[in-house]
Amino acid sequence: MKIGITCYPTYGGSGVVATELGKELANRGHDVHFISYALPIRLTMKDRVYFHEVEVLTYPLFEYPPYDLVLATKMAEVMTRFDLDILHVHYAIPHSISAYLAKMMLRDRVVPFVTTLHGTDITLVGNDRSYLPITRFGIEQSDAVTAVSEYLRQRTIQEFQILRPILVVPNFVDCNVYGRSSDRTLRRRFAQDDEGILTHISNFRPVKRVEDVIGIFALVRKNRKARLLMVGDGPERPKAEWLANTHGVAQDVLFVGKQNDMSELLAISDVLLLPSELESFGLVALEAMACEVPVIATRVGGVPEVVRDGIDGYLYEVGDVQAMADGCLSVLNNPKVRENLGKAARDRATRHFCASKIVLQYEDLYSRTIEEVRSRH
Repeated sequence: MKIGITCYPTYGGSGVVATELGKELANRGHDVHFISYALPIRLTMKDRVYFHEVEVLTYPLFEYPPYDLVLATKMAEVMTRFDLDILHVHYAIPHSISAYLAKMMLRDRVVPFVTTLHGTDITLVGNDRSYLPITRFGIEQSDAVTAVSEYLRQRTIQEFQILRPILVVPNFVDCNVYGRSSDRTLRRRFAQDDEGILTHISNFRPVKRVEDVIGIFALVRKNRKARLLMVGDGPERPKAEWLANTHGVAQDVLFVGKQNDMSELLAISDVLLLPSELESFGLVALEAMACEVPVIATRVGGVPEVVRDGIDGYLYEVGDVQAMADGCLSVLNNPKVRENLGKAARDRATRHFCASKIVLQYEDLYSRTIEEVRSRH
């Protein structure tokens, strides 16, 4: 197939999933065309992978550049020029609307589009109801819709009163890339042999609660030697750095910035911290599980669909910093506990969330959608 993919190219779960999906599809012999305003963060150009940049010009007339309209024009151009069979957009706003406009622009052919809901596109409406009609329209006009968790599927139905079917296709991980490392060289770059490594990976937005990450680590550090890797960047980073100083643990907190290869850092970690206020899935938790890393997370959104409390890690209420610190210590102080949780986590990731399994679901969805749309025309 010839497949178009549009996603936000920035540092976040939806862009990562879209990029990894495109790479997997290319490996399976499909032509994949990425359409976005910048090269997605994890995208490496290879055979059967193409990138089409959406260039947004600034005009004095427009206070805000009309990205959604320029994107629709580029989508229509790529659909026609490269004879696409299907377009897959990640995030309803504005991508599904742009895809709908592009589809309407084509006169001599019909290119169906699939919309994948990742979370913020749905939860945004809870904060600003003015987005509800246009988001509902984008979902209803899509030729197929998927959600990354059952939680997100149910919330979408409730928020928008959606009657059409929404298929749950979970996020995935490349089980051949993500795995435990026995190489001590990289680990020693960050910690001594007697120090545990706690890792937090996010875009440092308020919903990720970096203040809780620092608070948890400060409590852990009072009881044993440890290091905290803060991976990523975003608006809450200065706050996290200030809190590390305030708690007196700044010398043991390493801010390593954005990283393209998370597998290396997760492979040497002992615990993943994910104390978010909300996660529609929790992709980083899955990546950690594939690396045999126990997850300390909050019992929110779609996280319980990924992490089994007491089996792959431990789940807590939002803001319960003391309990999460105790959970970390139970893992760090008991190598057998860490090993058992890690192996169970790896087993779950390989059984249910490997890329090789999930990509087949998308391939099947594409084929069925193309056939259904063509049969109507």
